[in-house]
Amino acid sequence: MTRLFHLLALAGLLFTALSCVQEEEFKDTPEGNLDALWQIIDERYCFLDYKAQAIGLDWNAVHHKYRSRLSDQMSRLQLFEVLSDMLAELRDGHVNLYSSADVGRNWSWKDDYPAQLDHELRETYLGTDYRIAAGLRYRILDDNIGYLVYDDFSAGLGEGNLDDVLYALRLCDGLIIDVRGNGGGMLTTAERFSSRFTNERRLVGYISHKRGKGHSDLSKPMAEYLEPSGRVRWQKPAIVLTNRECYSATNTFVRNMQQCPLVQTLGDQTGGGSGMPFSSELPSGWLVRYSACVMYDAEMQQIEFGIQPDIPCTLDSADVARGRDTLIETARQVLHQAR
Repeated sequence: MTRLFHLLALAGLLFTALSCVQEEEFKDTPEGNLDALWQIIDERYCFLDYKAQAIGLDWNAVHHKYRSRLSDQMSRLQLFEVLSDMLAELRDGHVNLYSSADVGRNWSWKDDYPAQLDHELRETYLGTDYRIAAGLRYRILDDNIGYLVYDDFSAGLGEGNLDDVLYALRLCDGLIIDVRGNGGGMLTTAERFSSRFTNERRLVGYISHKRGKGHSDLSKPMAEYLEPSGRVRWQKPAIVLTNRECYSATNTFVRNMQQCPLVQTLGDQTGGGSGMPFSSELPSGWLVRYSACVMYDAEMQQIEFGIQPDIPCTLDSADVARGRDTLIETARQVLHQAR
């Protein structure tokens, strides 16, 4: 992650000039706050060109649409709702408006799709005697397939944890890594985990930073590489289970794992969330968080709206009624066929 830290530092320097915009030129009125918010996104958000192409977003039309909803008599709560609705047009889970009373957010990336996950059913696969290593829960299934659940990349996961878990599962015929429902967390953890599944340095993607006020003012994409861990590495087939709730750092984890030779992804498209966030302040004192760095896959394709699985699979209600998770069972079949 040394490269990532350098890139983030560079991004901070590039944004110094942008951060000097005098927000106080906008008054603390409904119009002033909306105009300030609109301008922050217009000048600093990194996906406006892409989303104009992908979903037909017209940011100028958005300004007109939501300014017409303003009134001098509206309450602060009503203003907050209007501004949050305006930001929701971006369809970005990394875009939020923060006040002391609420957080404006957009969760359409997961709420608009089937979950492909039954939490209670997943617990039956883990049973009651599973092992816990920091944020990981794992066990060996009765067909000698390792099963590992990691549902929060914010949960601690050290090198020692990974050494011990992979060593404990070393005699398994394959490994299922279930990250369904994992909304993200630390990019460093995503890289640390995925580095255990390659024996060679691999190109996994690219990153660009917003560097000017124009919608297309992005830095030249810089390659991102996954370095093999110098510690215990997995040398057998593995499958990563995905759904639409796989977001942010989990999206990056899936991107990295798809470049590892013995790994396949199975399930639904991930939720996306490839933009690393920055924040600014409105005249009201409310904070806005927005995506300012673009991450791509190894083919320089956008992953902001998610990553397709290698093996599409949906949770079958008839299977659930019989106490079977379709994704887990399909993964087990694929792993046994790979032996």
